[in-house]
Amino acid sequence: MTHAEPPTPRTVMPIESSLLIAEAFDQARVTQLRHSVTSCAHAAGLDGQRLDDFVLAVNELITNAVRHGGGQGWLRLWRRADELVCEVSDHGRGISAQRLGNRSRPAPDTAGGWGLWLARELSDAMEVETSPAGTTVRISALIRTLRRAGGPAVD
Repeated sequence: MTHAEPPTPRTVMPIESSLLIAEAFDQARVTQLRHSVTSCAHAAGLDGQRLDDFVLAVNELITNAVRHGGGQGWLRLWRRADELVCEVSDHGRGISAQRLGNRSRPAPDTAGGWGLWLARELSDAMEVETSPAGTTVRISALIRTLRRAGGPAVD
């Protein structure tokens, strides 16, 4: 485990939320953290392709934090009503406005530059806050509820 201090929260998690993970990470923890996210996201109600997509999006964000954000980061995962939210923060130099504004798919032969694009494509919503002091990316996935025949919606 890393000893990274969590970044100053830029957003407040609503009280009705249920915090599932709050953990610092570095390269050595990426795989274990991805497995934890998978378990928590599945327990929260994601499954199948939606689960796979969300976990891949989170993996891209934590990998970006390690590669471009100072070698370590901080992840928070929580459930809020019918959505699962993941926030990844780092202490890197920030992301340029040009890079953030470019929402086009990277060229197939491009070795890098896929992380934010994939995270945006594989989640239901994405927000980015960035400055020279670091970046926080928040993604979310709606949790589909099932309806029992003649009964209320269940998670």
